[in-house]
Amino acid sequence: MNKLQANLCLICVTLCWSSEVIIFACIPNDILPFATTAITNAIAAIILAACFFKKVKAELKRSSKKLILRCLLLGVLSCAYNTLYLHGLNYLDVSTGAFTFSMTIVVLPVILITMKKTVGKKTWISAALVLAGITIALGSNFAETSILGVLIMLLGCVIRAIFIVNLNDFAKKYDAVTLSVFISVFVAVFSFIIWFALQPSTFAALPWSDTLVASLFIYAYFIIAFAQTLNIFAQKRATAAGATIIYSLEIAFSLLWGAVLPEELVDRVIPTPFQIAGALLIVAGSLIEIFDFGGRKRRASDVTQ
Repeated sequence: MNKLQANLCLICVTLCWSSEVIIFACIPNDILPFATTAITNAIAAIILAACFFKKVKAELKRSSKKLILRCLLLGVLSCAYNTLYLHGLNYLDVSTGAFTFSMTIVVLPVILITMKKTVGKKTWISAALVLAGITIALGSNFAETSILGVLIMLLGCVIRAIFIVNLNDFAKKYDAVTLSVFISVFVAVFSFIIWFALQPSTFAALPWSDTLVASLFIYAYFIIAFAQTLNIFAQKRATAAGATIIYSLEIAFSLLWGAVLPEELVDRVIPTPFQIAGALLIVAGSLIEIFDFGGRKRRASDVTQ
């Protein structure tokens, strides 16, 4: 797999993540997000472990202690930034929260520099375009935006950036499926602990139905088992900064789904002109990162890490 192929895989991952809005529309709003996270990650871990048992066993035999500890770290970071994102949404609407959380692309290059990693010129240009897109999209609502909500989201962005940098490093050292299995295990465990603290009745409190069960299994397979594993696999050739820029395409995809899909699938939301302009800048920034317009003339120093 070359870098372009890795970036195309990341686009596929982002497209999968953007479909969350469709699946969540089938899950009752009164179900705690931690319940959904715990159940779907547990199902995903079981599916992957059952299908790739020999591969997981071989990777554990090769480097069990370090692998488990690093997956534990990733699980903690994942739960932390997702919890902050959910808490931040208490102060912001979903659209504003999604755009604000994409500020990870601004934080991540700073994290890379503090870790003495190189950030290429092309990545800075892409990040600037994405930042401009986010700023324009939020511009019309900035006066009404909660400062506390933004600060919570930015803290989540910092933790998410650290998660992405570590995931990118670990993906180059370990088998993608094995990493995905144990990340899912730890996320499921931590989410269940929070779920139990908030709702001790846990599974008994859920309004079980055929639709709910189907939605949880589709989410577990499509969003976690497939998309998460493909993401880790692509990270072997992608860069942390480049991956984060491509992740920002999730906003453009989500706006598209909200505008064109029928109300039976999603809550229809017509994007504002500011949001459309912002999304186009985000797409432009992502295209610069995805395709090597400079060809062989671009120096190796323009690549992160």
